[in-house]
Amino acid sequence: MATTLITGATGFIGSYVCRLLVDRGDEVVATVRAGSRTEELERLPVRLRVADILDRRAVRRVMQGVERVFHLAGSGDLAAERQRTFAVNVEGTRIVLEEALRAGAERVVLTSSVAAIGPAAEGTTADEQNVWDAGRYRVPYLDAAHEAEVAAMRLAARGLPLVIVNPGLVLGAGDPGRSSTAFVRSFLRRQLPMYIDGTVNIVGVDDVARGHLLADELGTLGERYILGNRNFTFDRLFADLGRLSGVEPPRLKLPLPAALALSDLGRRMQLRGMPRPGDLRAMSLRWAFTSRKAKRELGWTTSPHEDSLEATIAFYRERYGTSLAPAGSRQPLPLRFTGDALAVLRRLAP
Repeated sequence: MATTLITGATGFIGSYVCRLLVDRGDEVVATVRAGSRTEELERLPVRLRVADILDRRAVRRVMQGVERVFHLAGSGDLAAERQRTFAVNVEGTRIVLEEALRAGAERVVLTSSVAAIGPAAEGTTADEQNVWDAGRYRVPYLDAAHEAEVAAMRLAARGLPLVIVNPGLVLGAGDPGRSSTAFVRSFLRRQLPMYIDGTVNIVGVDDVARGHLLADELGTLGERYILGNRNFTFDRLFADLGRLSGVEPPRLKLPLPAALALSDLGRRMQLRGMPRPGDLRAMSLRWAFTSRKAKRELGWTTSPHEDSLEATIAFYRERYGTSLAPAGSRQPLPLRFTGDALAVLRRLAP
């Protein structure tokens, strides 16, 4: 029975990975921050250890006797300040992986993101060999994801037995921090007044968790594997969410400069639900990917793409039913009118 350390086990993906490790028969040690909610973990045969990933001494203590490491702790907040984002996602990753190397871990799986690979060129899909060029957008989360992988690969060159997984935007039931699924709740509350052109890769959390264990068991050291499923334009994604939930999707579609200006105005007026500038800049890019490598080398498979949408909707309906818009709800009349008028103008424009 392997002794396996997992960070980020109280998070969305981490909670699923933790359960699969228990099912596999591992002796699981999970790090948690002081004050974290651990009710779900306490139902599992898991040893909990209080350790912040930025506390090297605490990380070193919990690494003792560990054979395998799954590092999932991090921040995916696009609006967080650059200093905080880099501290958690870059320095925290460096500390955990350096201590794993020092402790002689036999295998380390790092949960990164497709953000570290960077967006695809227009009309294409990106793979693991994509050349990073997203630094010009100055989005802290994107820059930190890339820098964390750079730090990880430097440690791999020093002998760390590392495999990296890069999930797309993860959906499914049970997101405790309403992280990657938060936009679905906003959709169900009709709190998305507008959207912009962009492409996003959606993948189910169950599939991503299985991909982690396959990377641990079959992944090639020093390699990374994209864990993604369907590439959605926002037109198609919101149309599918509307069809599956019964809530009318937003009708107001704006070019990025106009959306940024409206977002700034909304923040000045203290309006709730307005997209943040960092979110908008990231959303406007082409996050379209292929997962052929993971399927070929790991034997990874994905569920039907609608499963994760349906599971997320059902989760929020069950948990927040009375605060969500009922099936059949339409967007507010001013937004419908403005969206339809702009659509007409786009068709008439040369």
